[in-house]
Amino acid sequence: MDKFSGQKSAAQYLYPPIDPFDQRMLAVGDGHTIYVEQSGKPDGIPVVVLHGGPGGGCSPAMRRYFDPSVYRVVLFDQRGCGRSRPHAAIEGNTTWDLVADIEQIRTTLDIDRWIVFGGSWGATLALVYGQSHPDAVTHLVLRGVFLGTQSELDWFYGGGAAQFWPEVWRRFTDLIPEDERGDMIAAYHRRLFSGVAAEEMRFAKTWSQWENALASISSQGLGGEPPGTYARAFARLENHYFTNRCFLDEETAILNRMDRIRDIPGWIVQGRYDMICPPRMAWELSAKWPSSELRMVGDAGHALSEPGISAELVRIMNRIALG
Repeated sequence: MDKFSGQKSAAQYLYPPIDPFDQRMLAVGDGHTIYVEQSGKPDGIPVVVLHGGPGGGCSPAMRRYFDPSVYRVVLFDQRGCGRSRPHAAIEGNTTWDLVADIEQIRTTLDIDRWIVFGGSWGATLALVYGQSHPDAVTHLVLRGVFLGTQSELDWFYGGGAAQFWPEVWRRFTDLIPEDERGDMIAAYHRRLFSGVAAEEMRFAKTWSQWENALASISSQGLGGEPPGTYARAFARLENHYFTNRCFLDEETAILNRMDRIRDIPGWIVQGRYDMICPPRMAWELSAKWPSSELRMVGDAGHALSEPGISAELVRIMNRIALG
């Protein structure tokens, strides 16, 4: 039997926890300093891991998708979140700033080319980085694809996902006056950036809970109580990026620049029942990318920790390691 068959917890597919061999704070300009770490094999195959959000931050669990005897794993907290500073800051914080940061990390660590691994917003950023610096990328490994389009934002913040989770959507909208509910991103923006600390925190937690509640296929609709500091960065940065349409326009839209990465090998791992990032976008991306393989995972939602998604990602990384 295939070792990934049957019902298992996500942890059973992953490599044992490993500690970083290098941790540093890297000044990247505009007053920002970002946290960067390396783990695994110092002279191994380099892979950079791009976390979601924007504003989610990296975590030790993200190291566990890579064989530590093979891979040199680079993780970092994007501007404004995790251990990067200043915390929850939106000034000097755009998609193109993050692309420049990734490239600065690569050159600082003296890496010629690397695998780019990202999920959700991390997939967006991986694609934009790959299209901007194709010569620096050997492979792209993506999960839970988000392309930063208006239709995706409309789905999640304009009532699409609400058709499946009306009670959770009600909790998200109840804090907003009825006459503002036609644009939930704008309504939350006014409150997340009001300058009133208590109000910002309250709305940050509710914003974060809406997304967290829909991440897993096994969700019961409870988003939990996110830590305040995490929720503030996550909500403010996501809202800032979504208010600005992820800083992408017609010319820089991902699907309009697929010729730049057409020959880069890629894998797209998508949960069939992803409520946050519907599978249609993964399918459209694959259709425009001849060098990619789309792995649609049944019985899976959006979360990196879904067992089927974890299994597929580990399998892909092991396949790449074999050459």
